[in-house]
Amino acid sequence: MKERWIIGIQITDRIHDVSELQAILTKFGCSIKTRLGLHEVQGDFCSMSGLILLELTGNQEEYIKLEKELHKLDGLVVKKMIFIE
Repeated sequence: MKERWIIGIQITDRIHDVSELQAILTKFGCSIKTRLGLHEVQGDFCSMSGLILLELTGNQEEYIKLEKELHKLDGLVVKKMIFIE
């Protein structure tokens, strides 16, 4: 059976938490097939919170390492979905 992983990252403070998060995403860049960032924007308002969705590819051991590193950061809520084909 093949597993497809999606990791969702909710960021509570996009400005404060971005550098450490970006370093982790860069470190695991070869395991990230798709990255989608979402945040609310209206007129002059840009939300401090955001959501990143990651579709992972490659080795499952790398997925687990990535997830563990994300859980170490304050200001993030990390969830995963695993689809089994």
